[in-house]
Amino acid sequence: MTLTRKMTHVTAGLAGAVLLAGALSAQARELSVSTVLSDAFPWGQAAEKWADLVEERSDGELTLRVYPNSQLVSGDQTREFSAMRSGLIDAAVGSTINWSPQVPELNLFSLPFFLPDEAAVDAVTGGEAGDQVFAAIESRGVVPLAWGENGFRQLSNSSGPVEAPSDLEGLKVRVVGSPLFQDTFSALDADPTQMSWTDAQPALTTGAVDGQENPLSVFDVARIDQAGQEYLTLWNYMNDPLIFAVNQSVWQSLSDAHQTLLRETAEEAGAWEIAMTREEESERLAAIQERGVIVTELTDDQYQRFVDATQTVYEKWVPRIGEELVENAREAVESR
Repeated sequence: MTLTRKMTHVTAGLAGAVLLAGALSAQARELSVSTVLSDAFPWGQAAEKWADLVEERSDGELTLRVYPNSQLVSGDQTREFSAMRSGLIDAAVGSTINWSPQVPELNLFSLPFFLPDEAAVDAVTGGEAGDQVFAAIESRGVVPLAWGENGFRQLSNSSGPVEAPSDLEGLKVRVVGSPLFQDTFSALDADPTQMSWTDAQPALTTGAVDGQENPLSVFDVARIDQAGQEYLTLWNYMNDPLIFAVNQSVWQSLSDAHQTLLRETAEEAGAWEIAMTREEESERLAAIQERGVIVTELTDDQYQRFVDATQTVYEKWVPRIGEELVENAREAVESR
């Protein structure tokens, strides 16, 4: 074989390799995934787990790139659902709270003292009410795939123990950007102040606000006690389920195999994260107490006073959420 013919074969071989690599590259697809918290928190870990499972099982054909700390919406977590619906974000592991301004049915989980325990949460998300919530999300251009969990939200403050509604009178409490939270704390005679989580920590540190409400995982990992939050009340006043979801147009552009892969891995990541969050709860509480935080656990009578004080919230919000949905959820809780 002449040198020229050898070079021709080499050149053809290289060209073939380049074309093959290009074809494989063209087949690979990366989807953006938004989360509010990083993988220092269970929430962010849920998204990373999802991404890991997809990468492991798709042979590189489909990958998820996680963008934590609300990067894709410039720190405004309440814009996440709108950004996903419009296609600016491909997918998200998001909070029912943050998405509730665009999906009123999600306010179901924010009704004060509606879900008393984990069994109640599971009964709602795993039953007819959960199906109705997913249908409401899908009707707005986003495909929900699975549930996760941010956990029950507890109350902390810098002023003193909170054991009764009267202890909240005039207390300036940071709340998320949901009108239902404003109404709940107003019903308790507190002074609710809406701000993003990015702004909340400095405000707590300077005393611009007196308190905040979040799951124990957030309190623990973010070391909120270092921001002057010396008092913590365990009142389980609401639960914050997470939802794995994908933009509807993106979903429809995927093959059946990739749709199945995304759904199955989301369900697996969600179940993993829910179990982890619940298992770590007692350890987190112990760690918080060891750091000197004074923890108040409500008696049944004390708890009921808060329930009674927030009934006006139901009168305003149940019609907005949907009477049938709330009734189905209530029946699920009662029969759990």
